[in-house]
Amino acid sequence: MFDDALRARAHAHLAAFERRALAPDGRRAAAVALALLPDAEGRACFILTRRTPTLSAHAGQWALPGGGIDPGESAEEAVRRELEEEVGLAVGADAVLGLLDDYGTRSGFIITPVVLWAGPAPTLVPNPAEVAAIFRVPLAELDAPDVPRLIRIPESERPVIQVPILNSLIHAPTAALIYQMREVVVHGRSTRVDHLEQPVWAWR
Repeated sequence: MFDDALRARAHAHLAAFERRALAPDGRRAAAVALALLPDAEGRACFILTRRTPTLSAHAGQWALPGGGIDPGESAEEAVRRELEEEVGLAVGADAVLGLLDDYGTRSGFIITPVVLWAGPAPTLVPNPAEVAAIFRVPLAELDAPDVPRLIRIPESERPVIQVPILNSLIHAPTAALIYQMREVVVHGRSTRVDHLEQPVWAWR
């Protein structure tokens, strides 16, 4: 359930987690929000979006709210800005619970995942220029027996991660970040995901 006990547990798990940051290497710095909030039944959820089909990059894909970090901006500031721009959710600096490991993508980004507490009953409004739909995914769905799926591809020695939710398959980088959130935030396990691969179509 979405309650104070969950917030305290998530905060404690993140405080104990030894986060790994990637050094700048020419890839663009980005940040995404793992924003926790309730659904109509009071279940603890996180926000997942479907991007509009008209975007020039990653059109129609599943995504966490987020984007590039502007000059002079922190990862935490970037995700708070992007949450308001993409889904109409304004939160203060005190909503940030902590950070997960940076994830480097083959398409040229270093992504910093920021875990936030979005509050008891926020109203979400999709920005039609970027977001086709917003979903509140119960954290409990991440504990299904088939989460995650790991498959092999001939193009890489690393396992490709898939997360089956919403009658679809979520792929890395989003899938890797969601999986680490489950492991660290929910269960307090220091599971790493930097070895988990993206599908080939996400390499560009």
